[in-house]
Amino acid sequence: MLGDHPRIVKYRGWQDKLQGLLLAEASHGNLQQYLEDNGDTIPSFIRKKWCRQVAESIAYIHRRGVIHSDLRPENFLVHATASTTPTSLDLWLCDFGGSTCEKLGLDGKHLPDPGFFDPNSDWVSQPATDIFSVGSILYTILTGHWPYRSPGPFETMQEMETYDQQVEDLFRQRKFPDVEGLFGGEIILGCWTKKYTSADDVLQALDEEMAGVNEYGS
Repeated sequence: MLGDHPRIVKYRGWQDKLQGLLLAEASHGNLQQYLEDNGDTIPSFIRKKWCRQVAESIAYIHRRGVIHSDLRPENFLVHATASTTPTSLDLWLCDFGGSTCEKLGLDGKHLPDPGFFDPNSDWVSQPATDIFSVGSILYTILTGHWPYRSPGPFETMQEMETYDQQVEDLFRQRKFPDVEGLFGGEIILGCWTKKYTSADDVLQALDEEMAGVNEYGS
């Protein structure tokens, strides 16, 4: 259904013994862990490239009729596609276990976690579900932390539950983190406020933003 695409984790076949799919292993683990481990050492141009790659992957699967429905940094893998230098690190979208696809009769009955989900939306998977999540993922890539959170993992289950409730309440009130001065800030806000009707629109906006950065060197 999805075919081969540079932004999608590679399918290697079926494992009879394990009764599961064989997927390519990413050289640098998932995006969430990479951001936590490397923090401020990640160059800004890599972060910007990753933002585009996130939008590229979602635009591609939406064109194929697939809604991921569980987008978060853990579901992107970081892989050195050409060499071990940081400039070669690219993203793969993975974990389609909760995805929705009408053509295939898939209804994963899954929705994103708080912080990556619009609590004011219908509680069904639709393209807008993924687009809102993209806004939070771009924000996380550029800042190193989730919306309304400090960097680093949760220490306790209570801390996670408290965060979930707080961010859900803020998003329900249409209160979003400050994105002024952030690369693609207006695009992130647009994802959160339903400015974009398709992931292709988000991708185009990022391309235009990156072209402006390259032209003016800002």
